[in-house]
Amino acid sequence: MKTPVYRPCVGVMLVNRAGLVFIGRRKNKKLVEHVAPGHEWQMPQGGIDDDEDPYSACLRELYEETNVRSVSLIAEAPEWYHYDLPKDVAKKSWKGRFAGQRQKWFALRFTGDESEIDIKTPAGGHHKAEFDAWRWEKMEKLPELIIPFKRPVYESVVKAFAAIGPG
Repeated sequence: MKTPVYRPCVGVMLVNRAGLVFIGRRKNKKLVEHVAPGHEWQMPQGGIDDDEDPYSACLRELYEETNVRSVSLIAEAPEWYHYDLPKDVAKKSWKGRFAGQRQKWFALRFTGDESEIDIKTPAGGHHKAEFDAWRWEKMEKLPELIIPFKRPVYESVVKAFAAIGPG
């Protein structure tokens, strides 16, 4: 049996001064991984480039998806988390090369003004907007908003960063 290969990825929990977390609604609802309508909300995330360390990838992905640069590091998750794509999705996503994603998560404090957040105009060479809407949400509600196959990762991330509050 072949050992599954996971795409290296980062995730960003962006926390505002009130202790709420940024979530965006995935723009392209026609993507193969959208297997659960109504669960299109997620935190920023994305792949790690070959020459990149996870924290640099975290800052780059956040900037590409939200235009946000005004942040400070709160915490890094103590371990890598992974999820498996449903088998039919895995065959179509990333040309079938990955069983899912292996993610390193970072919690960042948003230190800027909300006018800095711009999800409609991707930054840093990103060609398409990732999100079509965004909002601030309570951390404990995040697992119920994410697509079900990613839920265990979100539960782990919320547990890892549960002590983060307003700041």
